Amino acid sequence: MILARTLATLVLLALAAVQPAHADEAALREIIAKFASSRNFNATEEIVRELGATGDVQVERALTALSDGNLYFRKSDKQVFVTTETGKVAKLFDPLTGEAVGEEPKGGFTKIKVNNSLRRTIRDAISALTLASPDAATRVAAARTMFLSPDAGNLEALDAAIAKETVDYVRSALEAARASTVLVSDASEEEKRAAVELLGKRGDRDTLSLLTGFAAGADGALREAADDAIANINDSLALWGAGQNIWYGISLGSVLLLAAIGLAITFGVMGVINMAHGEMVMIGAYTTFVTQDVIRNSAPWLFDWSLVIALPLAFMTAGAVGLALERGVIRFLYGRPLETLLATWGVSLILQQAVRTIFGPTNREVGNPSWMSGGFELGQLAITWNRLWIVVFSLCVFALLLYIFNRTAWGLQMRAVTANRRMASSMGIRTPWIDAFTFALGSGIAGIAGVALSQVDNVSPNLGQGYIIDSFMVVVFGGVGNLWGTLVGAFSLGIVNKFLEPYAGAVLGKILVLVLIILFIQKRPRGLFALKGRSVEA
Repeated sequence: MILARTLATLVLLALAAVQPAHADEAALREIIAKFASSRNFNATEEIVRELGATGDVQVERALTALSDGNLYFRKSDKQVFVTTETGKVAKLFDPLTGEAVGEEPKGGFTKIKVNNSLRRTIRDAISALTLASPDAATRVAAARTMFLSPDAGNLEALDAAIAKETVDYVRSALEAARASTVLVSDASEEEKRAAVELLGKRGDRDTLSLLTGFAAGADGALREAADDAIANINDSLALWGAGQNIWYGISLGSVLLLAAIGLAITFGVMGVINMAHGEMVMIGAYTTFVTQDVIRNSAPWLFDWSLVIALPLAFMTAGAVGLALERGVIRFLYGRPLETLLATWGVSLILQQAVRTIFGPTNREVGNPSWMSGGFELGQLAITWNRLWIVVFSLCVFALLLYIFNRTAWGLQMRAVTANRRMASSMGIRTPWIDAFTFALGSGIAGIAGVALSQVDNVSPNLGQGYIIDSFMVVVFGGVGNLWGTLVGAFSLGIVNKFLEPYAGAVLGKILVLVLIILFIQKRPRGLFALKGRSVEA
């Protein structure tokens, strides 16, 4: 008997332990029922505050529905429901549990009206409720909402949340929200000064805006403290701004590297001024478009792998076109660079028109796989995943080409032909085939550059024209035929461009870069890293 009583007691204790900490459901329903009799927005706002004061997360559903305009009451019995309309029928859901409770003609219901002021009150109430969420991301989001829209009425909720918070980064977000709330409260001057000091350490633009507004209405020691914090934040933002420009420059440099590295091979090894190089990039981009179109229609579950599938296809397609161009046109024009320029320019026009005929003149959509979508923040740096992956991809392509040039027999033969064509030929190297496959390699690299560029630029027949001049500038600046020179040249020009653009604009910035390159070439005609090639042979 004693054992049975003991077991019963333990069961009751266990049930009490797992019982969720909700307010009495009947009391919550009684408060929600008041919405049906509210006569104006002020009365509705008082009901919202009353629901928020319960601290029960169950009421979030009703508050969200009210904010979205989906909270109604039935005219016959004043009962409140969350509704969705389908034609003339209203689907009814319980405002606390969310369970479906039937359908009725929508004419029997009246919407509980809201305005912008009421929506702000609802947002603040929901934020206070979500401070108790078991999900850390939800708590951070609530703290950020309170930080951006401080309300002195949230101080008590924030203090309670900080007291029981165990996750460091969530606690930091809550403390920042509390500091911004203190600034709009009637707290003491000492508390406000401590809040200003705490906020001054954040160093972001949201905090700068908050402190600027506070400083405008403050005076004395508080005004001085706010001004000092604002000055520190401006200094910090200037440094982060320089870092952001460097990142943008690296991002642009990776694009230029991909576009120029194939040209560095063909121009450096073969001495061919290939004006159709941009069209090889375009072919790679359109290969990506076709690949994604086939996957969308035939195997949509493979879409996240579409770029991986498109890479070898773009390389082979652009490489095949390059091989045909070399065998059909360029091999008859070696030693006549101006004629190769004119011939390849004509080929570029033909390729552009062919693409217009097949795909049309308008831009084509190439989607981002999920792993290249969105972005993240590193301090005050905004980094998008597609740009980050392109930087990584360009460096991988560069490393692969270095390996081919320095660790393979084919690379040794290419370097031999670059250094002295006649000597390489006398040693048994089949220079015509080295020329053909080198040109195909350079074109193939341009094709996979098109795969990457399809993620950051419009896929159109004119895609390549936007990169051909920049590619030549990179190759000439870095040193014809030198891969390391191409790498340094691409990233240098990318970073310089991004630092000039805020002051000179995009177009004038490019002109200034071109002028700087011309002046540089006057001093170093063979670029940063010069190689001896056929163009300087006696």
